[in-house]
Amino acid sequence: MNSLATLKRLAAAALGGLLVAGATAVPANAAAALREVMFVGNNWEGTVDVIEASGSYSRIGRLSVVPDRTQRLAEIYLNPIRLAFYLGIQQGPGEGHDQLVDDMYTTPAGDALVVSRPSFADVVSIDLATGAVRWRFAVSGFRSDHMAVSPDGRTVAVSASTGNTVHVLDIVTGRQLGSFATGDKPHENIYTGGGRYLWNMSIGEVNTDLDAPWLDFTKGDRKITVADTSTFRVVKTIDMRPRLDAFGRSDLSDAVRPAVFAPDESKLYFQVSFFAGLIEYDATTDKITRIRDLPQNPATDPDRTTWVNDSRHHGLSISRDGAKLCVAGTMDDYATVVDRATLNPGPLVNAIKPYWATVSADGRDCVISEAGADKVTAISFATGRAVASVPVGDHPQRVRIGRIPVGWAAP
Repeated sequence: MNSLATLKRLAAAALGGLLVAGATAVPANAAAALREVMFVGNNWEGTVDVIEASGSYSRIGRLSVVPDRTQRLAEIYLNPIRLAFYLGIQQGPGEGHDQLVDDMYTTPAGDALVVSRPSFADVVSIDLATGAVRWRFAVSGFRSDHMAVSPDGRTVAVSASTGNTVHVLDIVTGRQLGSFATGDKPHENIYTGGGRYLWNMSIGEVNTDLDAPWLDFTKGDRKITVADTSTFRVVKTIDMRPRLDAFGRSDLSDAVRPAVFAPDESKLYFQVSFFAGLIEYDATTDKITRIRDLPQNPATDPDRTTWVNDSRHHGLSISRDGAKLCVAGTMDDYATVVDRATLNPGPLVNAIKPYWATVSADGRDCVISEAGADKVTAISFATGRAVASVPVGDHPQRVRIGRIPVGWAAP
């Protein structure tokens, strides 16, 4: 009996040690209690709509991500420099509105939503049960922008637009794990190599009216910066200017906007400023291999200074099998599914200022945000036709897949 009791105590101690060592892992029963949803960031409203991640896309709830708005505004108005940048963001990228939610991801446990808030130049973690701020990280400079979550879900990268920096944070605690310098106005972030590398695309000075092609040189240092996520050292920079010139498209901007990799990460597809179309870049040979001009809406104002932040098309996703691309034609008021083999577009789906494109949880649809219509629309990859539309809040932009507890209700 004594021996058996001793064995039981040793087994219990060993199990306890394993549980402590693996404390960051999500227990099996907790994982089973989570469900996939889509988060839609209503940028001008400071709210996030939570909707079904496929099928009907019906709304589950709405969450405020600016519970501390009064405090943040008080800090801004007491600091003349911050106030100047705040008003500049409002009248520039915000088109006369505050930019209160740009990007968002959930924690591995599905208990918090991590959000970048451009006008407040920060990233916050919002408790999904209470709606309170768990932690706040102030980025360098005066504006936060696009984010990316690592494949293991444990780290989140955020672009600091005016700081020309990418910060990488622990998604649970908000502690900075590292950072690296970028080109001017870092924007999109993408993890590759299973999380070993982080690609950042800088878009330059999109907030000026020096938009004529011959003034392109005024837009600043635009490049892709690739960093090692274990050391945060820059291992490669890619300037698309000479690569575009070599392809015979010196007329195109080299400001890389939304981008997606093929499933095997051999090809990168991306949009650039002022361009109605997409570009294919071979990451192995370091060459642009194809460029596709897409339809232009004859009703689109040809004055490039009227295009939002130098965008013409802004939003790109790829089907899970890599066979189809989904393009948001922002200023041309349509979205379309493009065959990756031929780069031929399918039907043009009418959409008002589509601003982003992502893939549904079941992989069947491309889901776009219609910033000008305050709704999200799902388009079938198979048919290229719209299959559902759901109203959301004011000026939806980023749409991301995440997980929440089963039975969750908005606080």
